Amino acid sequence: MDKIKVLLAEDHVMVREGTREFLQREPDMEVVGEAGDGEEAVRLAGELKPDVVVMDIAMPKLNGVEATKQIKKLYPSIAVLILTAYDYDQYIFALLEAGAAGYLLKGVKVRELIDAVRAVYAGEAVLHPVVARRVVDRPVSPKRSETPAIEPLSEREMEVLRLAATGVSNKDIAQQLFLSPRTVQVHLGNIFNKLGVASRTDAVLFALRKGWLTLEDLP
Repeated sequence: MDKIKVLLAEDHVMVREGTREFLQREPDMEVVGEAGDGEEAVRLAGELKPDVVVMDIAMPKLNGVEATKQIKKLYPSIAVLILTAYDYDQYIFALLEAGAAGYLLKGVKVRELIDAVRAVYAGEAVLHPVVARRVVDRPVSPKRSETPAIEPLSEREMEVLRLAATGVSNKDIAQQLFLSPRTVQVHLGNIFNKLGVASRTDAVLFALRKGWLTLEDLP
């Protein structure tokens, strides 16, 4: 079985070592590298080609926001999972716009972190409840309100989106809706096109902002 290759980007050595120890215990995970600053995180992402980068925000040389932007620009297939103590709006929205697949706050249970690594590796969105609430409560900008009306999602597309919001894989969505995984992928593609987004994370955030989904729909 192929292991999920994880790169840790965290400037506090004790936190980094503790996180590595927990992840290394999982039979499907391997910590392939550790970075103590943002510049090193970008460099190691290119050298080691991890599947997931677990990224802090406050780091020397290059902060987590800029490091995430560079990694997603240079290596778009790498999933970035934010693990930080900061829940400030400017960080949350800058990182989600930069392409981060998940945003967790330090203090989450170890099992939640492990599940989140697996989820973002599978292409799913993971948001800490506090972060999800900030996204829902953020005022809609005038620019967004002036955009053309969004083509409504079909009933089946909404079913797929609701399940995607819970973090289940395409295979599990297919099983629950009695569809083929390929059909689920087609539905997700249609959803992305209608909403003008490029990922599950963006689609879920869009649906939360529109009120199509609620926080109760999230895991």
